[in-house]
Amino acid sequence: MTKRTAAKYKIDRRMGENIWGRAKSPLNKREYGPGQHGQRRKNKLSDFGTQLRAKQKLKGYYGDLTEKQFRKIYGEAERVKGDTGEMLVGLLERRLDAVIYRAKFVPTVFAARQFVNHGHVTVNGKRVNIASYRVKEGDIIAVRDRSKQLAIVLESIALTERDVPDYIEVDHSKMTAKFVRTPSLGDVPYPVVMEPNLVVEYYAKN
Repeated sequence: MTKRTAAKYKIDRRMGENIWGRAKSPLNKREYGPGQHGQRRKNKLSDFGTQLRAKQKLKGYYGDLTEKQFRKIYGEAERVKGDTGEMLVGLLERRLDAVIYRAKFVPTVFAARQFVNHGHVTVNGKRVNIASYRVKEGDIIAVRDRSKQLAIVLESIALTERDVPDYIEVDHSKMTAKFVRTPSLGDVPYPVVMEPNLVVEYYAKN
């Protein structure tokens, strides 16, 4: 098992939730946290703990972003007029790796980051290898011709455990996706409840 794979399974167990809705999640077998004391960690969380957990869950969902990366995105959301929590989710969903994952070109958001970094993706015909690249409404994202027959792509498209959300238009025969619009929280198909309002509360106090 790779370090990255082990990390994402640990996130599920630490949160006590199958945050990606994966069939292989260890939460399907054991519902306690990682480590030798995992079975005993069921104390009621304080308000701070609840807010921290909400932040860690949202941050972990998008490939376990670093605190610096996540704090920067939050800062951008905070500066935009409107609901900060909604803006935060919209900015996270505009990341190129998130779009690749939503389009079902790869099975996990971790794989999406690697897929982009390895140069398998174009945006409006130009190769982009930065996972955090922010797409705009109307952008056309495509898998490069030389990468269309990769096993990871073909297997991911065939998966039935999740659907493509309606803010992305996908043509799997051509391996292309169009980012139609920036979604609101209610549009995003999270398998678990995400609470960006608690993330806002967390950063407001810390």
